[in-house]
Amino acid sequence: MKVTPGASSNSILRSEAGLKVAVTAVPENGKATEAVRRLLAKAMGVAASRLELHQGASSRNKIFVYTAGG
Repeated sequence: MKVTPGASSNSILRSEAGLKVAVTAVPENGKATEAVRRLLAKAMGVAASRLELHQGASSRNKIFVYTAGG
C-alpha cells in the first residue's frame, strides 16, 4: 500500500495499483505507521495488534500482515 502521512483526513482508497492510505499523523518516530495500523485494523474489524508491519518501516510503501490469534 502507498501511505500519505500528514494528510488533512484519514482515508483508505482502493486503486488499480493497490490501496492508498492517508493519515493525519506525521512521519516521525513511527507515528504515521501506527496510525495506518490502527486505521486498517478498524476497517478490517480486527485488533491493531493482529497487524504486523512486514515491510516499509521508513518508507511510504508498506506491507502489513494479518496474524490470526491462537
